[in-house]
Amino acid sequence: MSSRVRDAEAGALAWIDRDITGPMRDFQDPNQEWRRLFSELYGTFLLVIVAAGGGMMSQAFPNTISRTAAVVAPGLMVMGIIMFMGKVSGAHLNPAVSVAFSLRGDFPWRRVPGYIVVQLIGAALAALLLHAVIDVSATSGSNYVASGYSRGQGYLMEALLTMGLVSVILGTASGAQSIGVFGAIGVGAYIALAGLWGSPISGASMNPARTFGPDLIGKDFGDYWVYVAGPIAGAILAVGAAWVLRGAGGGKSGSGAAQGDLYTEIERPDKA
Repeated sequence: MSSRVRDAEAGALAWIDRDITGPMRDFQDPNQEWRRLFSELYGTFLLVIVAAGGGMMSQAFPNTISRTAAVVAPGLMVMGIIMFMGKVSGAHLNPAVSVAFSLRGDFPWRRVPGYIVVQLIGAALAALLLHAVIDVSATSGSNYVASGYSRGQGYLMEALLTMGLVSVILGTASGAQSIGVFGAIGVGAYIALAGLWGSPISGASMNPARTFGPDLIGKDFGDYWVYVAGPIAGAILAVGAAWVLRGAGGGKSGSGAAQGDLYTEIERPDKA
């Protein structure tokens, strides 16, 4: 083999390692957790822009955005977010979902604090931007228990709605269904449906981060415990229901859906 051929082969191999396999290794490196964290921050930011924005726009421009539009819009936003970045971080966008995936065995517990912190930051940034642009109190875009109903009733409503949401998320992520990106349709549709019937009592938050951002910027945490305790309780119930329906989690499909494709840790490799 001539030296010219050897040099060409060496050059081709160096190019492959530099431009193909090298970036692939970097993309799959667990140290690239920052990509996932940015994904969660950005996704939660977009969700809260729509979810809180509807209420704040209604305050600024009365009679322009109906309750139906305000509760359907977040479902459509979540659907889009899952489709465009679900493969990066799992598109949790919600501390209750992160906790549920970990309880199910599909997501490492050590990564939960980071996810929750960036979800809260993304929500707060969204509420801050909305307040600056729309110039109304961020509390108009938050969730509070309706007048005439107790916080206990609000808690039960949030737990019930979140149980359904997390059941849909865990179910569409499982190996039994394994419907991939089409799970986004199920999750988005459930969020819209839950808002249509459940929002009059509690606002149908189902998400501690979604309520945290507007509460922080609006400086009103009066009912906030309802929107932490309710969703977490609902998520725990949904994990229990998933175990009854499908047994233990931690399989390839559920872990991939929960963690994205950057680097997936699978607790039970023999399980679909």
